[in-house]
Amino acid sequence: MKLKNKIHVFSTLLMFIILVLANVLIYFLFERMSHNTEYHQLLSRSNNLTTALSQTATEEDAVIVIRATIPANSAVTITDSANKAITIVQSVEGLGKIGDRTNADDPFVIRDFKGIEALSITMPIIWPTGEVVTLEITQLLTDVEQNLRVLKFVLIGVTAFAMILIVLSSMTLGKIVTQPIEKLIQTMTSNRQSGKFEKINENVDGKDELAQMERTYNEMMEELEQNYNKQEQFVSNASHELKTPLTVIESYASLLIRRGLENREVVDEALAAILSETGRMKEMITQMLDLAKSNEAQAFEFVDTNVNQLVEDVVKPLRQAYGRDIQIEADEQYYVETDGKYVKQLLFILLDNARKYSDGEIVASINDQSNGVEVTVKDYGKGIPKEDIPHLFDRFYRVDSDRSRKTGGTGLGLSIAKEIADGLGANLSIESVVGMGTCIRVFIPNKREDSQ
Repeated sequence: MKLKNKIHVFSTLLMFIILVLANVLIYFLFERMSHNTEYHQLLSRSNNLTTALSQTATEEDAVIVIRATIPANSAVTITDSANKAITIVQSVEGLGKIGDRTNADDPFVIRDFKGIEALSITMPIIWPTGEVVTLEITQLLTDVEQNLRVLKFVLIGVTAFAMILIVLSSMTLGKIVTQPIEKLIQTMTSNRQSGKFEKINENVDGKDELAQMERTYNEMMEELEQNYNKQEQFVSNASHELKTPLTVIESYASLLIRRGLENREVVDEALAAILSETGRMKEMITQMLDLAKSNEAQAFEFVDTNVNQLVEDVVKPLRQAYGRDIQIEADEQYYVETDGKYVKQLLFILLDNARKYSDGEIVASINDQSNGVEVTVKDYGKGIPKEDIPHLFDRFYRVDSDRSRKTGGTGLGLSIAKEIADGLGANLSIESVVGMGTCIRVFIPNKREDSQ
């Protein structure tokens, strides 16, 4: 059974049950109110009759008074202490003998008389003979019976009419509720069959949960499409970048086969090229793995960290390995609450880039900020054109391909650095002037202050 049919059946059944219960409650409340009204009217008549009987001198006068005051469809029965009828006055034959006297604890009692309800009340009076007797007045509830019958037909009619409206409204409601879901199912099926990322034509002004579901689905499709495109681009770029060193290695290997046994210079040139391209491939694969890991949820551990010590730990091996002049400028020791391992990896990428693309001095300066520390890496190399700066964090993007190949660049370093910075909550900014050099600023926020 479809969801809208289930909604239709459930809502119709629920409303029918509610209507029936409400109508039953109304019916019995009305019946109770009618009985109470009749009781108070009959009680008033009984009090009037009691007052009149107290002024009579003989039993004959008392009977005359009863006959004169008895209303239509009523009966008056006088019984002695032995519950024996002294006199019975009735406007309907048999009404005065329909049952035993009522319980004294009950204000009134309802009996059945030939299929019609009859209400009876009793009270003690003094009979003209001086004896204390019981006065019982019984009234046929003909009008109440008729009113209840009319009310029953009215409630049945109202229920039938309401059920028609409920059925129509539940069908409409089911359609309103399930239409976005059906649209979502159709779109998902179409996407699965076509391999596309189609969106739902949503109602942008909708504020309910269904409109929110449509917007969430469209946002998910947009994100999936972006990730898919990024993945395709990444695979394409990776394939292209790996193909080039493999081609170089294959060419030099073929050259070795053809001329390697005859010319030592060819052997040295080929081995050097193969070794160089193999190292570049290894670096590229390592960076690609790091970049893939950076897309996963990283478990950062934020603790108090000495930023000066981190910079020193990165600069020292670079000085020794490449013999470069890398200066550290800091007025004092700076501490922030961050993940030192990832900050160290980030700074290594930036300083290594500065080492690759400049020949002169490199300066790493540390400065205090209002809620963190800023580390600046500055080189005096060739610089980066202004139009290339916005693309520096794109994967495999290189400002100068030939120069990058000579320095071993893969175009992945800054992408990894950006992923790490985002995870740490840090901010990367690049300033560069062609012919003068490049300055990269890393603002490392203090997580301890952010949490306060």
